[in-house]
Amino acid sequence: MARSEILVIGAGIIGVTTALALQRDGHAVRILDRKGVAAETSRGNAGAFAYTDIEPLATPGILRKAPKWLLDPLGPLSIPPAYALPLLPWMLRFWRASWQDRYATAVAAQASLMHQSRAALERLIADVSGEPLMRREGQLQVYEGEAAYRASLPAWELRRQHGVRFDLLQSPGALAEVQPGLSPRFTHAGFTPDWMNTVDPARWTEHLAQQFVAGGGQIDIADVRALRQVSEGVEVETATGSIRADQVVLAAGAWSHHLARTLGDTIPLETERGYNTTFPTASFDLRTHVTFADHGFVVSKIGGGLRVGGAVELGGLRRAPNYKRAETLVRKACDFLPGFDPQGGTQWMGFRPSLPDSLPIISRAPRADRVIYAFGHGHLGLTQSAGTAELVAALAARRDPAISLTPFDAGRF
Repeated sequence: MARSEILVIGAGIIGVTTALALQRDGHAVRILDRKGVAAETSRGNAGAFAYTDIEPLATPGILRKAPKWLLDPLGPLSIPPAYALPLLPWMLRFWRASWQDRYATAVAAQASLMHQSRAALERLIADVSGEPLMRREGQLQVYEGEAAYRASLPAWELRRQHGVRFDLLQSPGALAEVQPGLSPRFTHAGFTPDWMNTVDPARWTEHLAQQFVAGGGQIDIADVRALRQVSEGVEVETATGSIRADQVVLAAGAWSHHLARTLGDTIPLETERGYNTTFPTASFDLRTHVTFADHGFVVSKIGGGLRVGGAVELGGLRRAPNYKRAETLVRKACDFLPGFDPQGGTQWMGFRPSLPDSLPIISRAPRADRVIYAFGHGHLGLTQSAGTAELVAALAARRDPAISLTPFDAGRF
């Protein structure tokens, strides 16, 4: 059998960033992925480091909206009717996570991870000369009318309590100073100046992978089937044979729970299927990342073009994409951004790995202490990648992590 000190399973943004952190901590590291670097969700996301998004999806009272989700298959959050029954166990955990006690705990934990991740990203950018791949243009979250704006204020107060900087804008003129050209239906907004984007999430992940390889790391294509802890390490079964390592980091995104099951762990991981359309040229002068909060989508710059995407469809890994969802978002973008030209777009769907409380798992496997879990970040994988990488490196070296990992422990389920 081949041997490697640490094997990282998954070459998305979490896996690649973690492998680089482990390598720079002195380990020999090898990455295994069934398709290659940034071949899945890390390739097509909106490119945002959304450090202001500390509120979990499971907010108090959210299940009152469940019937509406089922009735509107093209709405911002939907559940395909045929998937409602398989989703029921996850939804029950989601409902429990929305209770005030667990909600408050999740917000505090998310804020802690966001602060850690933001600082870690700045260290990483400096370490890999990554500034040319960053955009520091903030984010504008817009609202239609006084009522929608007022309804958002508790969430802004929550951000203030956790140290998030923002400005609240209460007139179309104030919005236009940040982002000219929006439809006049948008009258209020919140602007978060510290929000960052990468110029392209695929390019950023590939840049980190190049740094990893230049440092002596290895990235191989392999279909991992199972994990088994043995006396001298961890045995990784692939479609073409076995590989043994001293430790394994499982960072396979939405597929991670299948491999965790081979260790005897049942993880309630579901899939937020997100849709977008990328336009190669920017027909609208976008000056900041714009979030249409009540419509569940964003518009961001990607390279020299624009990406229109978002929405959440809790539909698992096997259902065929419903690209009508992407088309709905583009139609809305045409309404909301006068002059936007929806020609030449490329549609895409990605699988976001989602846990009921919106917190990732960053911990050793309960039944295999040589396996470290690093998955379940939902739509915040890019945002929390650098922070997760530093925390995993601490776990691998059996050092105390920078923040408490109790809220992110796999045993919480």
